[in-house]
Amino acid sequence: MALANASSVTEFILAGLTDQPELQLPLFLLFLGIYVVTIVGNLGLIILIGINSQLHTPMYYLLFNLSFIDLCYSSVFTPKMLMNFVSKENIISYSGCMAQLYFFCFFVVSESYVLTIMAYDRYVAICNPLLYNVTMSHQICSWLLGGAYVMGIVSAMAHTGCMLRLSFCDDNIINHYMCDIFPLLQLSCTSTHVNELVVFILGGISIIVTSVTIFTSYALILSSILNISSTEGRSKAFSTCSSHIVAVALFFGSASFIYLKPSSSGSMDVDKVSSVFYTNAGPMLNPLIYSLRNKDVQAALRKTLRRMFSRIGGGFHNET
Repeated sequence: MALANASSVTEFILAGLTDQPELQLPLFLLFLGIYVVTIVGNLGLIILIGINSQLHTPMYYLLFNLSFIDLCYSSVFTPKMLMNFVSKENIISYSGCMAQLYFFCFFVVSESYVLTIMAYDRYVAICNPLLYNVTMSHQICSWLLGGAYVMGIVSAMAHTGCMLRLSFCDDNIINHYMCDIFPLLQLSCTSTHVNELVVFILGGISIIVTSVTIFTSYALILSSILNISSTEGRSKAFSTCSSHIVAVALFFGSASFIYLKPSSSGSMDVDKVSSVFYTNAGPMLNPLIYSLRNKDVQAALRKTLRRMFSRIGGGFHNET
């Protein structure tokens, strides 16, 4: 409990998504179902990309990392979130809360940069297809992803470090289903000015870098698509981007609504509902979006299933 030295509070109580008893069981079943789909979908996509050599390309290497991040960061808070629906008081220790905050910040920031790299990847694939294998080589992809994870680590350390300097005196009920930045700031009995400044600076840098890159990439993509003479060619180019556009809109739309404003403005209840979209809905929908609208993934899935059933059938015949 060394982390708790700067604070008289040694544990927090997570208030959860709602305090209405009649909604507890339906919400538990709903979010349990979402979590199961998230785990199965992302883990399935990771395995599918890993075992199919035709998916060993830069685009699917990035998608592999996106699924890995979604799988991990949904597991950072969902188990505690589910406990809120079935227990009277969902208690989390001070050190556990800070650890949850760290890993949540790390995975969220990393995902924002991975989605940005994926936008750049689509730009290169559509606007400079002849240079794609050189521009998006395995080494360059690894460097870009390394940068995304470094930004995640830096942001997580900054936010968690600033949170550790605060004191929490009496009130220990977090009006959220996880240890997020603004709900914790509202409980502090010391000045949170530095924390809010760090959120504004780091959030501003991330938003500027990611939004400029994404909007520039898609502006150039749109310009390139409009120059394609055939309707079939334009349709094919649009289809390669549509999945990523949906994922970006879902993630950045809800995250920007919550973090690009002072902690005192708006309602925390509204923020909690908004955060569901990028913490729960996004990780669940991403593998569905990229598999249902992707012919390569569908073909790889059919090939894998045929291979699996043929082995099962062959083993059954051998036994008989």
